[in-house]
Parts: sequence; structure tokens; C-alpha cells
Amino acid sequence: MAMERAQALVIEDSPEITLLVRGLLEKEGYSVVATPRGTQGLEWARANKPELVILDLSLPDRDGVEVCRDLRGFSDAYVVMVTARDDEVDKIVGLTVGADDYVTKPFSPRELAARVRAMRRRPRVGSQQESRDFGRLIVDPVAREVKVDGENVELTKIEFDILDLLSGSPRRTFTREQLLVQVWGEWFGDDHVIEVHMGKLRKKLGESASQPRHIRTLRGVGYRFEPA
Repeated sequence: MAMERAQALVIEDSPEITLLVRGLLEKEGYSVVATPRGTQGLEWARANKPELVILDLSLPDRDGVEVCRDLRGFSDAYVVMVTARDDEVDKIVGLTVGADDYVTKPFSPRELAARVRAMRRRPRVGSQQESRDFGRLIVDPVAREVKVDGENVELTKIEFDILDLLSGSPRRTFTREQLLVQVWGEWFGDDHVIEVHMGKLRKKLGESASQPRHIRTLRGVGYRFEPA
């Protein structure tokens, strides 16, 4: 019996982009469903739980950021936002509401395929290790769960992968380039995305760059995890 193909959802109102992305994702092994409307996309995602969502920032019925925020209320799918506006604000807003990555139109099929492939093959550092107890912070690589002061903390896939990598090698400094390679697998843009995800992760862990408890920034170098 053939293995069931992973499902991908494309929410995009451009027929040309939809056709391009559909063909690309089908070559990557996905079963693809596409819709030009955010509301319909959310309804389908809620019922079918896709592994991957390609989401346009500008949709005819709803803003893509709102769609992403609603999607994150019930789905942990990988989300790649597509924008025609090469603007840092759009990128940061998109990532803040839970997107894992973004591409800017026009993008090459090779670029998007590489990013999707990297998501699917992203190494799970320490996935065979036992739970790591750092006192107020507990990281369980097998269950992919995090607790702070006894309370479960919900992290996105990328946020957990960053914490998993850093906490798996306490006091080791990781450069931005190492983080990009080991967490994202491949990267075609700048490394600003790391700062966005790191800021969200720190906030969920109850710390900040100015008052770090576990994640320390080494200016001009990278990041290091302090166990105490």
C-alpha cells in the first residue's frame, strides 16, 4: 500500500503563483490544495491539518497576518509567508504571528523548494536525549515539550529547535551562521530572522536580551545557553 502523501495548503490569489507553487510542492511529495481566500483556507486547514501552509500576505478577503494568527490558534503546520512588498515590517510582523519563514515575490522555484526541503529535513538536535532539567526550565527533546516554573510553554517548531540546539550544548557559543545551518538547514536571505525568533523565544521563557537567564547574546558573534 502506497504511503499517504503529506498535505500542503496554498492560500494565494494569483493563479500564476498558485500554479508554480503547486507544481513545486507536488514534486516535493505533497498532496496540494489551493484557495485564493483566507477564510476558506482556515476552514480546510482546521479539518485536514496540513503539514505545510504557503500563505500570501495580501489576500482579497482577509489580511494574511490575521489568517496566520488564526491558523496558529489550532495548527502547528510549517508556515511560509509570501509577500510582494520587500519590507522589513511585513517580514517581522509575519514572523511575530507565527510564520516560520518568508519569501518575497518574485522568488525562484529553487529557492522555495530548498526552504521547504530544509524544513522537512531539519535536524532534531538531541532528539534521543533524556529530559534536560535546568531548575526553573525543563526541556524534553523526545516529547518536544518545555516547562518554565512547572508550566508548559507552547513553542513553534523553530523556537523549539533553537532551544533544543542551544540547551543540548550548554555554554557552547553558536554563531548566527551555525544556527542558520543547523536549525534552518539552508538560508537564502539575511540572518535577521534569527533575532525575530530569538526575541519570541526569550519572551516565552520569561527573559530578555537585557536580562538573560539562559540565552545570552555575544555581540557580533552569536548566542550561548547558560544552564543556571
